[in-house]
Amino acid sequence: MAERAHGGTAVNRAAAVAAAASRLSRAGTERSPCAPVRDLLGTTDIAAAYEVQQRLAQRKLDLGARVVGRKIGLTSAAVQRQLGVDRPDFGILFEDMDMSGRATAVPSARLLQPRVEAEIAFVLGEDLDAADLDLKRVRGAVDHARAALEIVDSRIAGWDITITDTVADNASSGLFVLGAEQVTLDGFEPRDATMTMTLDGSEASTGNGAACLGDPLEALLWLARAAREFGEPLRAGQVVLSGALGPLVPVGPGAVVHAEISGLGSVSATFTGTK
Repeated sequence: MAERAHGGTAVNRAAAVAAAASRLSRAGTERSPCAPVRDLLGTTDIAAAYEVQQRLAQRKLDLGARVVGRKIGLTSAAVQRQLGVDRPDFGILFEDMDMSGRATAVPSARLLQPRVEAEIAFVLGEDLDAADLDLKRVRGAVDHARAALEIVDSRIAGWDITITDTVADNASSGLFVLGAEQVTLDGFEPRDATMTMTLDGSEASTGNGAACLGDPLEALLWLARAAREFGEPLRAGQVVLSGALGPLVPVGPGAVVHAEISGLGSVSATFTGTK
């Protein structure tokens, strides 16, 4: 049965989705990066890529995993340039991805090709399922913000990705770490935040809130609308990683990453293993 995509149109779409999910699942299970899945999905059928993402997520849910939030990816122009894509995407955060409180022992063995980016995390106090979502409503739904490190990872060899590759791969999700300080939006303006991230003590990335779709709250609004359209609205209590404030940085075993975000404090992660 033909499973390849030609000119962006799959000969057998259902078979292509199943084959892409199988390839990515095997890469994760065997701890060995795989070829891109755009040979199956094409580079324009983003809906099919989200079907792959949901299929893989359902496998985790069937095994007892619990969803704790979402991540927004590709919000920074710098990161888009790094990865060769041109639009945001989103992925699912599961409970076992949260390394908060374990910042001295982020397990490198769970990762294939990790890179780290500093972000603003929003923790929701209200559901975002209304049909008339706007910036005011989204802002009011945020209980608090926290500094965060997202440890992105790719099951695709060499990070050789297009938008359909990364969407299918749960938006290249890996792990995440939340800072301890919780700040309400009464006295904190996300778009004005500045960020500095160091790797092993040396400055590795800088940026600001405006680098995240112009305002991390605009990124949250984009996600809230997208999640509702996909039938899985954002819910109270969920964590949203709003997107990179600056360029992402490759890391390896033994790496020590520390980020300072003005108004939110700091967040750190040390990776297990030796260099």
